[in-house]
Amino acid sequence: MKNTAAVFLAAATIAGLLPAQASARDGVGAGIAAGLIGGAIVGGAIASSRSVYPAPVYVEPAPPPMPPGCYWQRQRYWDGYGWVYQPVRVCY
Repeated sequence: MKNTAAVFLAAATIAGLLPAQASARDGVGAGIAAGLIGGAIVGGAIASSRSVYPAPVYVEPAPPPMPPGCYWQRQRYWDGYGWVYQPVRVCY
């Protein structure tokens, strides 16, 4: 919504700066205005579009193989800033 309002505000500002009467001799001003307005619209559409590629994702490696009688257990501990979960090998 903010981008749309900004585009319309820019278009209105540019339209206010152009001369009121246009003639065939002064087609340059109309071409510049059309280019600025079109560029603002296309630029706003490109800026608000989603990215093509997804964000990178961290994948945790597989734990090493376990000897018989052992298993992995998540244990919580306080690291001084907050609670952290860490995998711990428990053998019996």
